[in-house]
Amino acid sequence: MDENSALIEQILREDELEYRGLSRSYNKDEEWQTVSYKKRHSKQPNSDNSLPDRRPDDGATTSDVFRAIEEHSEERRRRMSVPQVATPVTGEGSKRHSDEDDDSDAEVSAAVVEVKKVKQKKPKKPKVTVSEAAARIDAGDLGAFLVDITGSYEKQEDIQLMRFADYFGRAFASVSSSQFPWLKTFRESTVAKMVDIPLSHVPEDVYKMSVDWLNQRSFDALGSFVLWSLDSILADLASHQGTGKSSKKVVQQASSKSQVAIFVVLAMVLRRKPDVLISLLPIKRENPKYQGQDKLPVTAWIIAQTAQGDLAVGLYMWVRVLLPMLSGKSSCNPQARDSILQLVERILSLPKARTILINGAVKKGERLVPPSALEVLMRVTFPAPSLRIKATERFEAIYPILKEVALAGSPGSKAMKQVAQHILTIAIKAAGEGLINSSRPPFW
Repeated sequence: MDENSALIEQILREDELEYRGLSRSYNKDEEWQTVSYKKRHSKQPNSDNSLPDRRPDDGATTSDVFRAIEEHSEERRRRMSVPQVATPVTGEGSKRHSDEDDDSDAEVSAAVVEVKKVKQKKPKKPKVTVSEAAARIDAGDLGAFLVDITGSYEKQEDIQLMRFADYFGRAFASVSSSQFPWLKTFRESTVAKMVDIPLSHVPEDVYKMSVDWLNQRSFDALGSFVLWSLDSILADLASHQGTGKSSKKVVQQASSKSQVAIFVVLAMVLRRKPDVLISLLPIKRENPKYQGQDKLPVTAWIIAQTAQGDLAVGLYMWVRVLLPMLSGKSSCNPQARDSILQLVERILSLPKARTILINGAVKKGERLVPPSALEVLMRVTFPAPSLRIKATERFEAIYPILKEVALAGSPGSKAMKQVAQHILTIAIKAAGEGLINSSRPPFW
């Protein structure tokens, strides 16, 4: 029994040493193949054949003891061999795909980086108001600029004016459309407030230097410049109203200029040279793009600018452009009627307006209020009782002054004889319609 115990102890010790050796092999990456190879071959011999050399032939009892030990050892070896065999297989499988996956992973990583780069938001630019941009304009710098372009383009006034507009375009370039929603502002503002938008923000010294320089430009050059400015504004208006493709070219031409600058320079020209607008009246009448109630906010603003420069020109344009919109089958809506009345009420309410208009009743050989215009005024002021509206009282308030302007002139002159004859025809027609018998006779 002692011999058996000693033998068992020896076998267990050898088994333990072998187990430690396998553990060390398991922890070394370089020896995975070697250990796996040895274990596969070590399984092939029968355990019964390998053990007789290690044990004495002491009969069945000893054989049973060794068999139990052998089975125990064999079970331990089997457990040891499982990770040795499985791990290399897994490694080989991964290795087969490693080259392909490396490229794929690199592409995915690059895509992720690219997406992150695209999604990076640029810092928002600070919002600049019209008044802030206008305050930065330096009169000295503007003066030097005007001297330079006047000398460089001495005989090319059209280029001088475009460069002039470009100067203000750069000055107001930082003002976004959200800071100058001109169409919304014009529609929601009274004429009294609208007339100074956006010129009221321009420093006085900058304004004076600009209009003095504009006063030296030729009448024809200024006329072309006003048309160009008006086209730019109407193109922007069309983009707001979603009109067709025909206006896209003009919009693209005007997109490089700040709309604030266009309104500023146009207001300067109209206030300094209001007669330019009279010379453009035939073009306005012939071209449909300048007509229509949808253009009313722009038209009212333009006439208001000329009235700031010359009351007579302002009334002249009001009578010929806006008054006709109040008559006819396509009568304007209440909002448009209100804007038209606001403008003429402003003109007539300015200091010394009555004296100025009566003394300047004739402009460029034409009467400010011709007999045909007086007839329109008479009809909207003295309608049939059933056709009276809220605005009728406002027409009744302005009619007396406009009638005076229409009848102003030297008694007995050829011009006055023609006016008297025309008015007589209107009076006879009005009497036939029952207007002459109204409580307030239209001609006296």
